[in-house]
Amino acid sequence: MRQGMAEPAPHFMGHRERLRERFRNAGGEALPDYELLELVLFRAVPRADVKPLAKGLIERFGSFAEVVAAPPRRLVEVKGVGEAIVTELKLIGAAVERVTRGKVRARPVLSSWSAVLAHCRAAMAFVDHEQFRVLFLDKRNQLILDEVQQRGTVDHTPVYPREVVKRALEVSASAIILVHNHPSGDPTPSHADIQMTKIIIDVAKPLGIEVHDHIIVGKEGHASLKGLRLI
Repeated sequence: MRQGMAEPAPHFMGHRERLRERFRNAGGEALPDYELLELVLFRAVPRADVKPLAKGLIERFGSFAEVVAAPPRRLVEVKGVGEAIVTELKLIGAAVERVTRGKVRARPVLSSWSAVLAHCRAAMAFVDHEQFRVLFLDKRNQLILDEVQQRGTVDHTPVYPREVVKRALEVSASAIILVHNHPSGDPTPSHADIQMTKIIIDVAKPLGIEVHDHIIVGKEGHASLKGLRLI
């Protein structure tokens, strides 16, 4: 390099600034999933072109949401993904869940049902194993606690009705909403889902605890057992 001449900036630096400018002007909805993912990767990989990696992650997992929700052990299987990238992705997931939970806490649950569904989907829809969580509500139907009760396998998680009701009594809940996910993507309730819900209702009712609903979430949407008139 000749003395006094600056080394030209890498080509990807201009791309990064253009992408940031588009995001500032038009918001995330104007960007495809891989470009939104690029913006996240910029922080973890400050001196490289991350477009190929972003596209590779979307191709591997399916969408921005599925990349963010993917378990670390699967993320690091992708060439170029290290601890810094996993941390950034998990931070995004935690932030989304914190924001959606805050919206649920802000108003009585039954009058903000769309916020409840958004929170449940953000927390569970793209997880690769079954989770069973309970939203514990007070007498005004405001959220006391959002708690994962059990974690299971890809198609099963054990649920203990008496433990669910015991926990409701411990936190002085007057009502509960049951939630679990179907990693297959199809939220259609199974016979076992329906029977388990009915058992919890039978245990909770004599103790003055109402089961408002059982929501099943998946990549393809959600199902409400009450909405389907199954409980």
